[in-house]
Amino acid sequence: MHHGCPVLVYVQQADVFVDEEGARRVAESLFDKAAAAEFGLEGWKSLHELNPQSASQEAVDWVFLVDTLNFSFWSEREEQRYLVKYKGKTYSGYWSLCAAVNRALDEGIPITSASYFATMTLDQVRHVFRSDTEVPIPLIEERHWVLNESGTVLLEKFGGSFLTCVKMSEKSAQKLLRLVLENFPSYRDEAVFESKKVSFYKRAQILVADTWSVLEGKGDGFFDDISSLTIFADYRIPQVLVHLKAMMYSEELMKKLYEGTIFQSGDREEVEIRGCSIWCCALICRHLLQLYERKGQDMRGKINAVLLDYHLWDYARDHREEMKDVPFHRVRCIYY
Repeated sequence: MHHGCPVLVYVQQADVFVDEEGARRVAESLFDKAAAAEFGLEGWKSLHELNPQSASQEAVDWVFLVDTLNFSFWSEREEQRYLVKYKGKTYSGYWSLCAAVNRALDEGIPITSASYFATMTLDQVRHVFRSDTEVPIPLIEERHWVLNESGTVLLEKFGGSFLTCVKMSEKSAQKLLRLVLENFPSYRDEAVFESKKVSFYKRAQILVADTWSVLEGKGDGFFDDISSLTIFADYRIPQVLVHLKAMMYSEELMKKLYEGTIFQSGDREEVEIRGCSIWCCALICRHLLQLYERKGQDMRGKINAVLLDYHLWDYARDHREEMKDVPFHRVRCIYY
């Protein structure tokens, strides 16, 4: 299976529906925004103060560490969350992870060095990712073994730096994706659906995308096939797509979500939600490109699933209150 192709999940008894008209409307609403610099690569650094601002080996190693741990930040209860204070600001969700990493680096802990995180103890992991509330970061034991395993692979196969991996990919996003999947077990985000293997690769794809972004699409980070990646199917993107009416859930599924049902990784509903999100975003991208084509603009270099994902994810964060109408699906796993 070609790693970059969108997953199509069609079922007899479907609980998730992609609304073609809704996807077109979302594309129309993005028409002006997609041409702006913030929508492009520059936005990754300029809009997010916690991201590395240089395009160095250290920055690439930061990206690798953060995406290796880029999973499961949702809290059981809204009022009790894992939060990290950094430079006078309090961060939640994924940004609390980034803040904890930057806090550790400021304290002189070489958290982004493979030789350090390959041998970290559980107590050291607890200390680095300590919370400023009573609520600890979820899945701490899993984070510990993922760090040890990934650090060991980097040391044994890539001279201790993810940049070696990037150079080996010879400017191909697909080749880098394959290198990551072949060498780092925790990135193998796959499920079996209707007896077929379905691949989502949320963290592996986001690692490739963030590498592209931190290197500003230049030098080792110039991937001419970056648009072959799909969106990163997590729990926020589907929520925002349903909120924007580009996707719909059945009454039965909505009921389960409202009740706070915890799904297992690979459950039918979960695979449907993630698969349809990927397809829905592929449609939004397609409609956006067509809108620009009609205006005589070729935006293929400027519009892709990576940039759409970044935009929708930021939208979800900035519109938390309005999005309360749609509960997100709950899964505790290391894949997203």
